[in-house]
Amino acid sequence: MADEKPPKIKGNKPKADSEDRFPNPRSWMLWALGIFMVVMLFQVGKTANSGAVDKVDYATLENWISSGIEVKGHIEHPPPNASVMCTITGYRVEGGKKIPFSFEDKLDEDQEKSLKASGFQSRDKNTLLMGFLVNLLPILLIFLLIWFVLIRQIRSAGRGAMSFGKSKARMLNKGKNKITFKDVAGVDEACEEVSELVDFLKDPKKFQKLGGKIPKGILMVGAPGTGKTLLAKAIAGEAEAAFFSISGSDFVEMFVGVGASRVRDMFEQARKNTPCLIFIDEIDAVGRSRGHGLGGGNDEREQTLNALLVEMDGFDTQDGIIIIAATNRPDVLDPALLRPGRFDRQLAVNLPDVRGREDILKVHAKKVKLAKEVDLSIIARGTPGFSGAELANLLNEAALLAARTDKKSINMTELEEARDKVRWGRERRSMAMTDEDKKITAWHEAGHALLNVLLKKCHPLHKVTIIPRGQALGATMSLPKEDVLNRQSKEMRETIAMTMAGRIAEEIVTGDLSTGASSDIKQATGMARAMVTQWGMSDKLGMVLYGDSDDYVFLGKEISQNKTYSEQTSQQIDAEVRRLIDEGYQLAKKLIDDNRDKLDLIANALLEHETLDGKQVEDIVLTGKFTPTAPPPDVDPPSGADAGTPTPDVPESNKPKLDDGLGDPAPATA
Repeated sequence: MADEKPPKIKGNKPKADSEDRFPNPRSWMLWALGIFMVVMLFQVGKTANSGAVDKVDYATLENWISSGIEVKGHIEHPPPNASVMCTITGYRVEGGKKIPFSFEDKLDEDQEKSLKASGFQSRDKNTLLMGFLVNLLPILLIFLLIWFVLIRQIRSAGRGAMSFGKSKARMLNKGKNKITFKDVAGVDEACEEVSELVDFLKDPKKFQKLGGKIPKGILMVGAPGTGKTLLAKAIAGEAEAAFFSISGSDFVEMFVGVGASRVRDMFEQARKNTPCLIFIDEIDAVGRSRGHGLGGGNDEREQTLNALLVEMDGFDTQDGIIIIAATNRPDVLDPALLRPGRFDRQLAVNLPDVRGREDILKVHAKKVKLAKEVDLSIIARGTPGFSGAELANLLNEAALLAARTDKKSINMTELEEARDKVRWGRERRSMAMTDEDKKITAWHEAGHALLNVLLKKCHPLHKVTIIPRGQALGATMSLPKEDVLNRQSKEMRETIAMTMAGRIAEEIVTGDLSTGASSDIKQATGMARAMVTQWGMSDKLGMVLYGDSDDYVFLGKEISQNKTYSEQTSQQIDAEVRRLIDEGYQLAKKLIDDNRDKLDLIANALLEHETLDGKQVEDIVLTGKFTPTAPPPDVDPPSGADAGTPTPDVPESNKPKLDDGLGDPAPATA
C-alpha cells in the first residue's frame, strides 16, 4: 500500500576492538597467582639458605665493641606512630668469618649515638610491602623478559591460528577516502547506475514508497584497468554508510572450511552495520563455476562459494546489505551466483570512447604540470583501446620523460613518445645491430609500410621505424581514424596481406628467409582461423561455430581436447585457413612486385633516417620521391589503434594484434 510506512533498517552497535584486544580477566588472575607463588617460594628459599641469625641485646653489642670485635650493621627506625621497636641488623667478624646477628629493642638517644660512633648506620625501617616489592622486582623483570620474548609470540601465533575463520574485510573510513564520482571519468552510464545505490542509502523511502527494491547485488564486468575498483571507491566516498572491502582471494586459505567461515563472519559484521555496502574485488577467485575441475566438487573453493550463495539469498537473509563485485572473467562465474536475487544487475564497465579518454586525461592531468599548448583531445584521438589505467600511465611516463630532460612542463613531444612507449615499448637505441640485421629489418618494415599505404582497408600508417622498440627489432605502427567497434572481412583479408609483406620483402632482397616474420605468421594465422571457425567468413564452411565454447574453463581442458566436429571438418578448416593466408600472400607479392622501386626508396630512407612518419611514406608512394624533412615536434598524429576497441564477441586470444616487425628471433636450441 502507498500509505504503508517502509520498514526501518536497524543496525546494531559494532563490537568494540577492545573486547578482542584485551585478554580474559580470568587469565590475568591466573598469571597473578602464579607470580605470587613464585615469589613466596623465592622468599622461603632465601630464608632457608640464609642460615641461623643470632639475636642479641644491647649489652652484648657493647661488649663486642669494647672487646675490639669488628661489628657492622644498620639501625632501622620504625615509621612515625608505629608500635614496632627499633631493629638492628648486621654482622660481627670472628676468625675471618662474618656472623650475622639481629637486635630488636628500644634505643635511647645516647645508645644510638654510641652505636653510630662505632660505625653503625641509620636508615628507615622497610615495611612489609616495601620488602615484598624489592624482592619481587627481579622476578618481575624476568617475567617481563619472558613475556616479550616467548609468551607474546606464542599468544600472537595462537591468536592467528584461532582467527583463520575471521573475515579479512576492511571497513573504509569516510574521512580517509577522498575519492568521489568527480574523480571517475569515461564511464558515465556506470556512474549513473551505481549512483542509485548511494541515493537509496541516503533516502530509502524514495524507492520503497513505490514498492521498488534496490538490487541486492551489482556485478561490475569489464576489461582490466577500466576503473571497476575506482568506481567502488567512489561509491564508498559518496555513500554515508559503512563500506566493507575484500578481495576474492582473501577467502582462500590452506585449511578446509576457513573460506566458508570467513564468508559467514563477513556478513555477520555487515548485519551489525546495516545499511552497508560490501565490495568483493576479483570475485572470480572464489565464484568459479562448480563441477568444472579435476578431483571432484567437494573442495574448499566450492564450500566457500556455497556459503556465499546462502548468505546472499538464503533462509536467513537480511535487508540493508548491498553487495558490489568486480571481475574481468564473467564467463567463469557460477550461474547460481548470477541469478536475480543475488546479483540482480550486471554493470558493463567498458573501455572509454574518445570523449571518455579525454575526460580521463583531464582528471589525471590535474596531478601533473602540462604546457599551455598541450591539446589532450589529440592524445585522446590517438589512444583508442586504451583503458583508464593505461591513460594514467601515459601521463606518468610523459612526466618522467620531461623530468629526465630537465623540462619545466610536459609538452606534446613527451606525450606522444609516452603513448608510443606504453603501446609498443621503449626504444632500445643502444642495442647493437649488424649492418645485415639493419638491412633485413629495413626491407621487412618497408614491405609492411608499403602495403599499409596501398591497401585502402588497412588502418592509416602512423610511423615506421627500424629502431628496436620493446621486444621487436622494428615496428610499423598504424592507427585507425576512429574507434573500431566492428571489423569487416575485406579489412581483415587486407590486414593478412599486410602482415605477409614483410616476409616477401625480405625474400626479394636477400634471397633467403629469416625468423623475423614469426610474429607476423602468428598474427595472420590466428586472424584467419577466427574468420573461419568463429566469425563465419568462409563460404565453404558457412555460419557455423567450430570449436568448444570457452564459457566454462576447467583444469583438464588440455588433457581431453574433445572436438565438437569431425576429422573431415577439421581438414576443411585447415584448408580454408591456408587458403586465406595464401590469398593474402599472393596479393602482397603482386603489389610489392608492381611497386619495387617505392619499396627500395622506403627501405633506403629507413636505413638513413631510422624513422619515417606516415606522411613521408605516403609521399614516396604517391610521388616516387622522398623528401628528407624531419617531422615537426608537435605533429597531430592519426587517431586510433590497430585493433581499437574490440567487439565483445571476439575472443581475447584471437584479437588482431599490431605488427611487431621482425619480432623476437627464434630461440636457440639447447
